[in-house]
Amino acid sequence: MNGVRLPEEYEPPVPVEELSVRSADGIRLHVEVHGRLDAPTVVLAHGWTCSTAFWAPVIRLLADRYRVVAYDQRGHGHSEIPPSRARYSTRALAEDLSAVLARTVPAGERAVLAGHSMGGMTIMAAGGRPEVAERTAAAVLISTGPGDLVAELTVLPPAVRARGLRRFLHRQLLRSRMPLGPVSPVSRAALKYATMGVGSPAGQVEATARIVHACPTAVRANWAAVLDRLDVHAGLARIAAPTAVVVGTDDRLTPPVHAHRMVAELQDAQGLLLLPGVGHMSPLERPAEVAAEIHRMASAYLTAAPAAATAPAGAVPASTDERTAVA
Repeated sequence: MNGVRLPEEYEPPVPVEELSVRSADGIRLHVEVHGRLDAPTVVLAHGWTCSTAFWAPVIRLLADRYRVVAYDQRGHGHSEIPPSRARYSTRALAEDLSAVLARTVPAGERAVLAGHSMGGMTIMAAGGRPEVAERTAAAVLISTGPGDLVAELTVLPPAVRARGLRRFLHRQLLRSRMPLGPVSPVSRAALKYATMGVGSPAGQVEATARIVHACPTAVRANWAAVLDRLDVHAGLARIAAPTAVVVGTDDRLTPPVHAHRMVAELQDAQGLLLLPGVGHMSPLERPAEVAAEIHRMASAYLTAAPAAATAPAGAVPASTDERTAVA
Protein backbone atom coordinates (compact mmCIF):
# COMPACT_ATOMS: atom_id res chain seq x y z
CA MET A 1 0.00 0.00 0.00
CA ASN A 2 2.68 2.50 -1.08
CA GLY A 3 4.61 2.08 2.15
CA VAL A 4 1.86 3.31 4.50
CA ARG A 5 1.76 1.03 7.55
CA LEU A 6 -1.56 0.39 9.24
CA PRO A 7 -1.37 0.81 13.05
CA GLU A 8 -2.45 -2.26 14.99
CA GLU A 9 -5.47 -0.52 16.55
CA TYR A 10 -7.07 -0.25 13.10
CA GLU A 11 -6.55 -3.90 12.23
CA PRO A 12 -9.86 -5.79 12.55
CA PRO A 13 -9.87 -7.92 15.73
CA VAL A 14 -10.61 -11.63 15.44
CA PRO A 15 -14.24 -12.31 16.41
CA VAL A 16 -15.10 -14.96 18.97
CA GLU A 17 -18.04 -15.99 16.80
CA GLU A 18 -19.22 -15.44 13.21
CA LEU A 19 -22.82 -15.81 12.08
CA SER A 20 -24.71 -15.83 8.80
CA VAL A 21 -28.11 -14.16 9.15
CA ARG A 22 -30.86 -14.07 6.52
CA SER A 23 -32.86 -10.87 6.20
CA ALA A 24 -36.57 -10.77 5.34
CA ASP A 25 -35.89 -10.86 1.59
CA GLY A 26 -33.32 -13.63 1.87
CA ILE A 27 -30.16 -11.52 1.62
CA ARG A 28 -27.37 -13.07 3.69
CA LEU A 29 -25.71 -10.81 6.26
CA HIS A 30 -22.29 -11.37 7.81
CA VAL A 31 -22.33 -10.89 11.58
CA GLU A 32 -19.42 -10.89 14.02
CA VAL A 33 -19.47 -11.23 17.80
CA HIS A 34 -16.57 -9.83 19.82
CA GLY A 35 -15.72 -9.53 23.49
CA ARG A 36 -17.39 -11.29 26.42
CA LEU A 37 -20.21 -13.66 25.53
CA ASP A 38 -21.63 -13.38 29.07
CA ALA A 39 -21.73 -9.57 29.07
CA PRO A 40 -24.44 -7.05 28.06
CA THR A 41 -24.77 -6.58 24.31
CA VAL A 42 -23.84 -3.62 22.12
CA VAL A 43 -24.80 -3.76 18.42
CA LEU A 44 -22.80 -1.70 15.91
CA ALA A 45 -24.10 -0.71 12.46
CA HIS A 46 -21.54 0.84 10.08
CA GLY A 47 -22.04 3.45 7.40
CA TRP A 48 -22.04 3.78 3.62
CA THR A 49 -19.00 2.19 1.89
CA CYS A 50 -17.66 0.80 5.18
CA SER A 51 -17.70 -2.62 6.91
CA THR A 52 -17.25 -4.23 10.31
CA ALA A 53 -13.55 -3.34 9.98
CA PHE A 54 -14.52 0.31 10.43
CA TRP A 55 -15.39 -0.37 14.07
CA ALA A 56 -12.04 -2.03 14.91
CA PRO A 57 -10.72 0.59 17.40
CA VAL A 58 -14.14 0.97 19.08
CA ILE A 59 -14.55 -2.80 19.38
CA ARG A 60 -11.12 -3.02 21.02
CA LEU A 61 -12.18 -0.45 23.62
CA LEU A 62 -15.50 -2.13 24.42
CA ALA A 63 -14.65 -5.84 24.11
CA ASP A 64 -13.45 -6.33 27.69
CA ARG A 65 -16.78 -5.08 29.08
CA TYR A 66 -19.40 -6.03 26.50
CA ARG A 67 -20.57 -8.60 24.01
CA VAL A 68 -20.07 -6.53 20.86
CA VAL A 69 -22.07 -7.47 17.76
CA ALA A 70 -21.06 -5.89 14.45
CA TYR A 71 -22.51 -6.71 11.04
CA ASP A 72 -21.82 -5.85 7.42
CA GLN A 73 -24.64 -3.90 5.81
CA ARG A 74 -25.97 -5.60 2.66
CA GLY A 75 -23.52 -5.30 -0.20
CA HIS A 76 -20.66 -4.37 2.12
CA GLY A 77 -17.84 -6.45 3.58
CA HIS A 78 -18.72 -10.15 3.64
CA SER A 79 -22.48 -9.68 3.31
CA GLU A 80 -24.30 -10.64 0.13
CA ILE A 81 -24.59 -8.10 -2.67
CA PRO A 82 -28.26 -7.51 -3.59
CA PRO A 83 -29.05 -8.69 -7.13
CA SER A 84 -31.13 -5.62 -8.06
CA ARG A 85 -31.57 -1.94 -7.19
CA ALA A 86 -34.96 -2.78 -5.69
CA ARG A 87 -33.14 -4.50 -2.82
CA TYR A 88 -31.55 -1.19 -1.74
CA SER A 89 -33.87 0.86 0.48
CA THR A 90 -34.34 2.21 3.98
CA ARG A 91 -36.89 -0.55 4.50
CA ALA A 92 -34.20 -3.11 3.68
CA LEU A 93 -31.86 -1.44 6.19
CA ALA A 94 -34.53 -1.70 8.89
CA GLU A 95 -35.30 -5.32 8.05
CA ASP A 96 -31.61 -6.21 8.14
CA LEU A 97 -31.25 -4.68 11.59
CA SER A 98 -34.37 -6.53 12.72
CA ALA A 99 -32.92 -9.83 11.51
CA VAL A 100 -29.58 -9.23 13.22
CA LEU A 101 -31.25 -8.33 16.52
CA ALA A 102 -33.56 -11.35 16.35
CA ARG A 103 -30.53 -13.61 15.94
CA THR A 104 -28.16 -11.99 18.43
CA VAL A 105 -30.37 -10.55 21.19
CA PRO A 106 -32.50 -13.24 22.88
CA ALA A 107 -36.18 -12.53 23.51
CA GLY A 108 -36.58 -10.65 26.77
CA GLU A 109 -33.12 -9.10 26.57
CA ARG A 110 -32.05 -5.72 25.19
CA ALA A 111 -28.97 -4.12 23.68
CA VAL A 112 -27.53 -0.68 23.06
CA LEU A 113 -27.58 0.13 19.34
CA ALA A 114 -24.91 2.39 17.88
CA GLY A 115 -25.00 3.45 14.25
CA HIS A 116 -22.54 5.53 12.26
CA SER A 117 -23.73 7.47 9.18
CA MET A 118 -25.92 5.03 7.20
CA GLY A 119 -25.87 2.84 10.32
CA GLY A 120 -27.54 5.66 12.24
CA MET A 121 -30.01 6.03 9.39
CA THR A 122 -30.68 2.30 9.77
CA ILE A 123 -31.63 2.77 13.43
CA MET A 124 -33.89 5.69 12.46
CA ALA A 125 -35.46 3.71 9.61
CA ALA A 126 -36.30 0.97 12.13
CA GLY A 127 -37.81 3.44 14.59
CA GLY A 128 -41.22 2.28 15.78
CA ARG A 129 -40.76 -1.35 14.68
CA PRO A 130 -41.92 -3.42 17.67
CA GLU A 131 -39.37 -6.19 17.08
CA VAL A 132 -36.56 -3.61 17.22
CA ALA A 133 -37.98 -1.54 20.08
CA GLU A 134 -38.38 -4.56 22.36
CA ARG A 135 -34.69 -5.39 21.97
CA THR A 136 -33.37 -1.82 22.30
CA ALA A 137 -32.31 -0.42 25.66
CA ALA A 138 -30.77 2.75 24.24
CA ALA A 139 -29.22 4.09 21.05
CA VAL A 140 -26.31 6.25 19.92
CA LEU A 141 -26.57 8.06 16.57
CA ILE A 142 -23.10 8.95 15.30
CA SER A 143 -22.24 11.31 12.44
CA THR A 144 -25.57 10.85 10.72
CA GLY A 145 -28.73 12.60 9.60
CA PRO A 146 -32.42 11.88 8.91
CA GLY A 147 -32.77 13.59 5.53
CA ASP A 148 -31.84 16.54 3.26
CA LEU A 149 -28.32 15.12 2.97
CA VAL A 150 -27.47 16.67 -0.40
CA ALA A 151 -28.78 20.08 0.67
CA GLU A 152 -26.51 20.15 3.72
CA LEU A 153 -23.30 18.68 2.27
CA THR A 154 -20.27 20.98 2.63
CA VAL A 155 -17.75 19.01 0.56
CA LEU A 156 -17.50 21.67 -2.15
CA PRO A 157 -15.47 24.77 -1.25
CA PRO A 158 -17.34 27.97 -0.24
CA ALA A 159 -16.31 29.54 -3.57
CA VAL A 160 -19.17 27.57 -5.18
CA ARG A 161 -21.89 29.82 -3.78
CA ALA A 162 -24.91 29.28 -6.01
CA ARG A 163 -27.23 27.02 -4.00
CA GLY A 164 -28.65 25.26 -7.05
CA LEU A 165 -25.20 24.61 -8.51
CA ARG A 166 -23.88 23.33 -5.18
CA ARG A 167 -26.81 20.95 -4.85
CA PHE A 168 -26.32 19.68 -8.42
CA LEU A 169 -22.58 19.14 -8.03
CA HIS A 170 -22.96 17.51 -4.63
CA ARG A 171 -25.54 15.12 -6.06
CA GLN A 172 -23.22 14.20 -8.93
CA LEU A 173 -20.41 13.60 -6.46
CA LEU A 174 -22.58 11.48 -4.17
CA ARG A 175 -23.99 9.30 -6.95
CA SER A 176 -20.79 8.89 -8.97
CA ARG A 177 -20.15 5.43 -10.42
CA MET A 178 -16.49 6.18 -11.00
CA PRO A 179 -14.34 3.27 -9.70
CA LEU A 180 -12.12 4.33 -6.83
CA GLY A 181 -9.27 2.10 -7.94
CA PRO A 182 -6.27 1.30 -5.75
CA VAL A 183 -5.43 3.45 -2.75
CA SER A 184 -2.98 6.17 -3.79
CA PRO A 185 -1.60 9.43 -2.37
CA VAL A 186 -4.17 11.37 -4.41
CA SER A 187 -7.12 9.22 -3.31
CA ARG A 188 -5.97 9.42 0.32
CA ALA A 189 -5.81 13.20 0.16
CA ALA A 190 -9.25 13.47 -1.47
CA LEU A 191 -10.82 11.07 1.01
CA LYS A 192 -9.28 12.85 3.97
CA TYR A 193 -10.56 16.22 2.76
CA ALA A 194 -14.11 14.93 2.22
CA THR A 195 -14.52 12.66 5.22
CA MET A 196 -11.99 13.43 7.96
CA GLY A 197 -10.65 16.25 10.08
CA VAL A 198 -7.49 18.05 8.98
CA GLY A 199 -5.57 16.67 11.96
CA SER A 200 -6.22 13.01 11.14
CA PRO A 201 -2.88 11.13 11.11
CA ALA A 202 -1.72 9.00 8.20
CA GLY A 203 -2.68 5.71 9.88
CA GLN A 204 -6.30 6.76 10.29
CA VAL A 205 -6.49 7.99 6.71
CA GLU A 206 -4.95 4.76 5.41
CA ALA A 207 -7.40 2.63 7.42
CA THR A 208 -10.32 4.65 6.10
CA ALA A 209 -9.09 4.49 2.52
CA ARG A 210 -8.64 0.71 2.56
CA ILE A 211 -12.15 0.20 3.93
CA VAL A 212 -13.88 2.63 1.55
CA HIS A 213 -12.00 1.46 -1.55
CA ALA A 214 -13.02 -2.13 -0.80
CA CYS A 215 -16.70 -1.29 -1.34
CA PRO A 216 -17.86 -2.39 -4.82
CA THR A 217 -18.63 0.52 -7.15
CA ALA A 218 -22.19 -0.62 -7.92
CA VAL A 219 -22.97 -1.07 -4.22
CA ARG A 220 -21.63 2.40 -3.46
CA ALA A 221 -23.74 3.95 -6.24
CA ASN A 222 -26.93 2.06 -5.42
CA TRP A 223 -26.80 3.08 -1.78
CA ALA A 224 -25.97 6.65 -2.83
CA ALA A 225 -29.26 6.75 -4.73
CA VAL A 226 -31.06 5.79 -1.50
CA LEU A 227 -29.19 8.43 0.50
CA ASP A 228 -29.97 11.07 -2.13
CA ARG A 229 -33.70 10.79 -1.38
CA LEU A 230 -33.38 9.80 2.28
CA ASP A 231 -36.18 10.76 4.67
CA VAL A 232 -36.32 8.85 7.96
CA HIS A 233 -37.67 11.70 10.10
CA ALA A 234 -40.82 9.69 10.88
CA GLY A 235 -38.79 6.75 12.17
CA LEU A 236 -36.55 9.08 14.18
CA ALA A 237 -39.59 10.54 15.94
CA ARG A 238 -40.82 7.03 16.77
CA ILE A 239 -37.63 5.95 18.59
CA ALA A 240 -38.79 5.59 22.19
CA ALA A 241 -35.47 4.44 23.65
CA PRO A 242 -33.10 6.98 25.26
CA THR A 243 -30.84 8.20 22.46
CA ALA A 244 -27.57 10.12 22.41
CA VAL A 245 -26.16 11.96 19.38
CA VAL A 246 -22.50 12.39 18.41
CA VAL A 247 -21.01 14.52 15.62
CA GLY A 248 -17.69 16.04 14.63
CA THR A 249 -17.62 19.80 14.28
CA ASP A 250 -15.85 19.46 10.91
CA ASP A 251 -18.13 16.79 9.43
CA ARG A 252 -18.68 17.70 5.76
CA LEU A 253 -21.02 14.81 4.92
CA THR A 254 -23.47 15.06 7.82
CA PRO A 255 -22.72 18.47 9.38
CA PRO A 256 -23.79 19.32 12.96
CA VAL A 257 -27.02 20.89 11.68
CA HIS A 258 -28.38 17.33 11.36
CA ALA A 259 -27.40 16.49 14.94
CA HIS A 260 -29.28 19.49 16.30
CA ARG A 261 -32.37 18.52 14.28
CA MET A 262 -32.23 14.95 15.57
CA VAL A 263 -31.99 16.07 19.19
CA ALA A 264 -35.05 18.26 18.65
CA GLU A 265 -37.07 15.42 17.10
CA LEU A 266 -36.14 12.59 19.48
CA GLN A 267 -38.61 11.51 22.16
CA ASP A 268 -35.88 10.95 24.74
CA ALA A 269 -32.72 12.80 23.75
CA GLN A 270 -29.79 12.05 26.04
CA GLY A 271 -27.39 14.73 24.90
CA LEU A 272 -25.37 15.94 21.95
CA LEU A 273 -21.63 15.28 22.03
CA LEU A 274 -19.58 17.54 19.75
CA LEU A 275 -16.08 16.36 18.80
CA PRO A 276 -13.89 19.39 17.94
CA GLY A 277 -11.94 19.17 14.68
CA VAL A 278 -13.38 15.77 13.83
CA GLY A 279 -14.80 14.90 10.42
CA HIS A 280 -17.36 12.31 9.37
CA MET A 281 -15.37 9.22 10.38
CA SER A 282 -15.59 9.86 14.12
CA PRO A 283 -15.38 6.20 15.27
CA LEU A 284 -11.97 5.97 13.56
CA GLU A 285 -10.88 9.53 14.29
CA ARG A 286 -11.87 9.61 17.98
CA PRO A 287 -12.64 6.03 19.04
CA ALA A 288 -12.10 6.68 22.75
CA GLU A 289 -14.80 9.34 22.90
CA VAL A 290 -17.21 7.32 20.75
CA ALA A 291 -16.66 4.18 22.84
CA ALA A 292 -17.12 6.21 26.01
CA GLU A 293 -20.46 7.54 24.82
CA ILE A 294 -21.66 4.04 23.97
CA HIS A 295 -20.47 2.92 27.41
CA ARG A 296 -22.26 5.86 29.07
CA MET A 297 -25.56 4.80 27.54
CA ALA A 298 -24.97 1.14 28.32
CA SER A 299 -24.12 1.90 31.94
CA ALA A 300 -27.28 3.95 32.32
CA TYR A 301 -29.79 1.77 30.47
CA LEU A 302 -28.55 -1.82 30.19
CA THR A 303 -29.33 -4.14 33.06
CA ALA A 304 -26.13 -5.41 34.71
CA ALA A 305 -23.94 -3.16 32.59
CA PRO A 306 -20.47 -2.43 34.04
CA ALA A 307 -20.17 0.49 36.43
CA ALA A 308 -19.29 3.88 34.98
CA ALA A 309 -16.10 3.86 37.04
CA THR A 310 -14.62 1.43 34.53
CA ALA A 311 -15.54 3.48 31.46
CA PRO A 312 -13.09 3.57 28.55
CA ALA A 313 -10.71 6.50 28.35
CA GLY A 314 -12.44 9.72 27.39
CA ALA A 315 -15.70 8.92 29.20
CA VAL A 316 -18.01 11.81 29.94
CA PRO A 317 -20.73 12.24 32.57
CA ALA A 318 -24.37 11.70 31.67
CA SER A 319 -26.18 14.83 30.56
CA THR A 320 -29.08 15.85 28.35
CA ASP A 321 -27.25 19.03 27.34
CA GLU A 322 -24.88 19.73 24.48
CA ARG A 323 -21.33 18.76 25.41
CA THR A 324 -17.98 19.27 23.74
CA ALA A 325 -15.34 16.59 24.14
CA VAL A 326 -11.91 17.69 25.27
CA ALA A 327 -9.44 17.30 22.40
